[in-house]
Amino acid sequence: MNASTITAQETAHYELRFRSLFDEGRAYAFPCDEAGHVDIDSLSARARLNYFYARTVIGREFSMPAVQRTLH
Repeated sequence: MNASTITAQETAHYELRFRSLFDEGRAYAFPCDEAGHVDIDSLSARARLNYFYARTVIGREFSMPAVQRTLH
């Protein structure tokens, strides 16, 4: 493989998205692996608080989270 050949798999990243139930376009997104596991230790303090908040209000403010593939 030469250096200029990059496959989609090599550049694929994943995020766990919590979408708002009431405000379309509002969501929280956190980096994760393809199984949806978030490395909490790698999050900033604010992101960690947002992650715990989003998990706490599933079904009241946010939908169940979904893993989405992103390309960087």
